[in-house]
Amino acid sequence: MDFLTINHIHHTYFTKSSATTALSDITLDVQEGEFISFLGPSGCGKTTLLSIVAGLIKPTEGKVELENRPIGDGDNKIGYMLQQDYLFPWKTIEENITLGLKMNQVLNDKTRSEALSLLHQMGLKGVESKLPRHLSGGMRQRVALVRTLATEPKLLMLDEPFSALDYQTKLKLEDLVSNTLKQFGKTAILVTHDIGEAIAMSDRIFLFSPQPGRLHKTFTIPEELRNLTPFKARNHRRFAELFQMIWKELEQLEEPEKY
Repeated sequence: MDFLTINHIHHTYFTKSSATTALSDITLDVQEGEFISFLGPSGCGKTTLLSIVAGLIKPTEGKVELENRPIGDGDNKIGYMLQQDYLFPWKTIEENITLGLKMNQVLNDKTRSEALSLLHQMGLKGVESKLPRHLSGGMRQRVALVRTLATEPKLLMLDEPFSALDYQTKLKLEDLVSNTLKQFGKTAILVTHDIGEAIAMSDRIFLFSPQPGRLHKTFTIPEELRNLTPFKARNHRRFAELFQMIWKELEQLEEPEKY
């Protein structure tokens, strides 16, 4: 049974004077515990599709189901990790990571202890009483991940979460996030422009073509890469082969039409 199903999604943005089709006939499925990536040039509708999967936008046509239930039905728990960490600057790190629990009215001694334990597993022991401004960008993103995982989401959305970080921190966080999600058996969708990031972290990559966004091609990552950490995967010979293959596909998609 598929964990997440996306069936014949079309989406058009309407204004008083125009209609712009962002997505056309998108159909795909995701298995529980799978890490997938949406990759493609600007204007291919990756973020629109992510918003539809999250239930933030209702598609013009089609449907999305999580565990055979329409997105938006009460129990559908979806977590986010975004480019900005969106930590509340006036709240301590402990207050930030327990905010989701408090809003869901499930904050108690047990859930607080579990959130703090996860914070420590992320290498952030001793920062509980600090404010976000006292932490580096990479540390803040780890806090944001803890806040997301503390609510035990069934599906995790990663919308270019590492793009604002320096390269070394980005590589370290790729490993940390990948290992953490595997440890907890989480299902995740990554939106990215970075081919290397998609290959290193994913089980499958869905490549989209633009204007309107269509599913162009699906790449299944070889098992020998999936069994490695993202950092080690980048140094594997199959990584370079796959990178070149996807790069050529993207180049073709981005070429202007010839008349």
